[in-house]
Amino acid sequence: MTLLAAVAAGAAAALLVSRPGRMPSRARPGSTRPPTQVDGLLRRWRPLWALLAGAGAAVLLGGPAAPVAGALVGAAVWVVAGRVEPRGVRLRREEVRRDLPHVVALLGAALRSGAAPAVAVDLACRALPGAAADRLRPVAARLELGADPAAVWGELADDPALGPLGRTMARTHRTGAPVVDAVDRLGEDLARQARAEVEDRARAVGVRAAVPLGVCLLPAFLLLGIVPLVAGLASQITL
Repeated sequence: MTLLAAVAAGAAAALLVSRPGRMPSRARPGSTRPPTQVDGLLRRWRPLWALLAGAGAAVLLGGPAAPVAGALVGAAVWVVAGRVEPRGVRLRREEVRRDLPHVVALLGAALRSGAAPAVAVDLACRALPGAAADRLRPVAARLELGADPAAVWGELADDPALGPLGRTMARTHRTGAPVVDAVDRLGEDLARQARAEVEDRARAVGVRAAVPLGVCLLPAFLLLGIVPLVAGLASQITL
């Protein structure tokens, strides 16, 4: 009873201390980093899950080592829950990756028409609104304000989704290579990679569809084909 009361009290404290889902904070002006996303259920109630896991481990193990085991399990759950990526962040990153080839193609078209990089980025973002455009608008604003292009593109190179574009633009700015040619090559590479990913997913769909089909047919094959044959052989052997 004492342990259950302690667990209940700890759970209540965790519920009170844990704040509800926070609204996405605004991105810092001039920054290319995305705004903070709402934490998932696992991260939001991390103290509660750690407490319940530690208490469960202590109750299951019992004995003098129960407190130590409970503390270790609770700490492990705390660390794992803190490292789990929220679903919203993952979906946002995948959306940026899907939009990036089209944004790069539009950027190359704008650059070929003679637009400056800042204007070309802004035009591409206006032509294709979405997750990638939201991440690139601060880049265009900083370039228009006269920020160092090497620093701007170098910061974008660290972005997990827009890194290819940032590295390409930073390399052309550093080496003096033609920007239009580099962007066109990047667009072709991204389009080729996107087509390969689509083909891989299409092949995976066929493999996954065969699994439930096999699960349904295997019992029927055993009941209609193998079981009567084994029963007939067993009856003949008995006779």
